Amino acid sequence: MDILNILIALVSIGFGAIGWLAPRYTMDVLETATKNNSTMGLSEVRAASGALFVGLGVGALLTGLPGAYAAIGFAWTGGAVGRMTSIILDGPSKNKWIFFAVEAVVGVTAIIINL
Repeated sequence: MDILNILIALVSIGFGAIGWLAPRYTMDVLETATKNNSTMGLSEVRAASGALFVGLGVGALLTGLPGAYAAIGFAWTGGAVGRMTSIILDGPSKNKWIFFAVEAVVGVTAIIINL
């Protein structure tokens, strides 16, 4: 369990670091765009898709608490719920299904092994 928790935390930190430090790349992958030369989209990706997940992963590694690793799971599962909502309400796409699958697997795994 410890190795799996560490891997989940590192995945969270890794993907979070990409969103935090390479928001334009992340926005390209997610097929999102900025509007009217605003940097608010970049800010949102850095915060919500980036540093938030870095913070969750680092916090879990520093504390080593099952609840901290479960929190990573709840965050990823929340992302999966949002992604499925988009699939249902906005229409499916290959990328949405791939992202949903990754979010769901990481999230549910972290919850199951820590609760």
